[in-house]
Amino acid sequence: MGPILMIGDTAPVEKSLDSALVWFRRDLRADDHAALYHALKAARRVWCVFLFDRDILDPLPRIDRRVEFIHDSVLGLDAQLRALGNSHGVEGAGLIVRHGHAVSLLTQLARELGVQAVYCNHDDEPAALARDAAARGALADAGIALHSSKDHVVFERSEVLTATGSPYSVFTPYKTAWLKKLAPYFVHAYPVARHASALAPLPAGAVMPTLAEIGFEPSNLHQLKLPTGSSGGHELLDDFIDRIDRYDQTRDFPAVKGPSYLSTHLRFGTVSIRGLAREAWQRMQGGSRGAEVWLSELVWRDFYHQILHHHPHVVGHAFKPAYDDIHWEQGKQADAWFAGWCQGRTGYPLVDAAMLQINQSGYMHNRLRMVVASFLVKDLGLDWRRGEAYFATHLNDFDLAANNGGWQWAASTGCDAQPYFRIFNPVSQSEKFDAEGRFIRRYLPQLAGLPDKLIHAPWLARPVDLKAAGLTLGTDYPLPVVQHDQARQRTLMRYAQVRPTA
Repeated sequence: MGPILMIGDTAPVEKSLDSALVWFRRDLRADDHAALYHALKAARRVWCVFLFDRDILDPLPRIDRRVEFIHDSVLGLDAQLRALGNSHGVEGAGLIVRHGHAVSLLTQLARELGVQAVYCNHDDEPAALARDAAARGALADAGIALHSSKDHVVFERSEVLTATGSPYSVFTPYKTAWLKKLAPYFVHAYPVARHASALAPLPAGAVMPTLAEIGFEPSNLHQLKLPTGSSGGHELLDDFIDRIDRYDQTRDFPAVKGPSYLSTHLRFGTVSIRGLAREAWQRMQGGSRGAEVWLSELVWRDFYHQILHHHPHVVGHAFKPAYDDIHWEQGKQADAWFAGWCQGRTGYPLVDAAMLQINQSGYMHNRLRMVVASFLVKDLGLDWRRGEAYFATHLNDFDLAANNGGWQWAASTGCDAQPYFRIFNPVSQSEKFDAEGRFIRRYLPQLAGLPDKLIHAPWLARPVDLKAAGLTLGTDYPLPVVQHDQARQRTLMRYAQVRPTA
């Protein structure tokens, strides 16, 4: 592959606007940023703003790792913009940050600054689309344009379609078309720094609110040592690049440092998806199987975003409507099972350790997301939307498109050619991907004394084994809430009653 050129790597053009405002949302970085680039290239003076939107924040608990991650990353973005301005002779550049209702705040600020246009990047979640439509209307009433750009995916909306012009609903052919379409242009970096002299000094009185001032308390984010902001994202990327060639061999083992750990940074745009895809693509062309597999994970991300765009009914409903008629378990027993699943008390160690991981850290290994989702839906017979909502509340990297897509994949209700009888066995998954029980022991120390062969299914241990391990089942650790083989048969019957005929 030849040298990478950059989008907009052309001769200077005359500015069309006197001033503009860039509205940052899920794109908290100053490098390779589509909206910032377009604004800087178009306007003589450009201000930047981030709005802590009460419509999003008010329903959240007062301790939320994601809000703290965003707050830290906003501080980092402000520092990035100040440094960018200083390096181009602009003193006092930075990020305007306000707290309130986004549409009214944005309109008010745009009026105060007297800008002719606001620039932002696309967000295709339904609530974001409604917010942006309201913002577009309010700004238009003030004579101000709103321009938005693709930034958080490589290919969006209708950029990858079938030969008949329809959206793909199965991943593998989508991936084939995605890779065929990929060209250097689509992963070029936006040369923001080239136009940074257009950054404007912060208006008088601009103050960065503290976490407490937006109504939140510190979480355990810093104790977890999750790097934040663009600098944190690049720190993780640098670490992962040293391991990427082995990704295909290590990614499924939760006790091994295999993943990139970049998902939260991708979610909030502290790293550029174009930069990640470019890195993986170049290494794949050099023969790296690990990079090829990791690039597939980025393709999955694009796939789920285009599914949400073309099929918004997936929010709250099965992609395949027939599966909306599944009879899920209800009542007190179902609620008790759900509570046990949430608390990591199902009696299946790999499932429980994974749930304790998300509860304590807001992170869950990707292989384990599939295992616990399959267990909730196909062992306990509970509605996949209950699990989807739990993940939405607890995951640091929660992204509606990916979370919904992953849960529908596990529930076999989604856009997937795999049959409904894909049911993960939690014991065999444990034996295969945590053979020595290292991950289980990390989160369930009460099981640490069991030998490796028994730690995956403690109920099979003999009394002498339990005594040697200092373990009393039903007291120190629960017995299984369901028997997997029996639950599997119930699931097959449940799905057979409603499965589509075609």
